[in-house]
Formats: sequence, C-alpha cells, structure tokens
Amino acid sequence: MQTSGMFEQIKRALETAPPNGYVAELHLQILKHADLLEGMSGREFCEKLDLNRSWGAEFAKMKKISRRLRDAGLRPELI
Repeated sequence: MQTSGMFEQIKRALETAPPNGYVAELHLQILKHADLLEGMSGREFCEKLDLNRSWGAEFAKMKKISRRLRDAGLRPELI
C-alpha cells in the first residue's frame, strides 16, 4: 500500500470511530501501519491527518511499542 492510500484509510477509520473510541482507533491504526510509518515524525503524521500536533506524542508511543508487539507475535494485517 502506498502511504497516500494509507492516510486515507486511517482518516476514514478515525472519522467512523465512536466518540469514546477515537484514541483506541488511532492507536490501532498506528500499530497496523507501523512499517509504513517508519522514519516519519509525529509532527509529519499529524500534518498528514490534519491532527493537532499534541497527537504526535501518542504516535511516538505506539511506534515504540509496535516492535515489541510484533516480536511477540502481533499480526498487523489482522487488525
């Protein structure tokens, strides 16, 4: 998947997330696409999705944990 298509997919997932599930959906999307997001800063991520820059901290946290989860057997394609 190209990154442009990925960002559209993430935007749709966030738009359709229930109000109390927005943060969880954001976390899942970052985990799901962690390989394609490698090398991207939180600032860039937020700009691509028109998010407040404060979400960059959540982005950084989930990128860090994604490697550990994958090493433990997480299969992102099933998310």
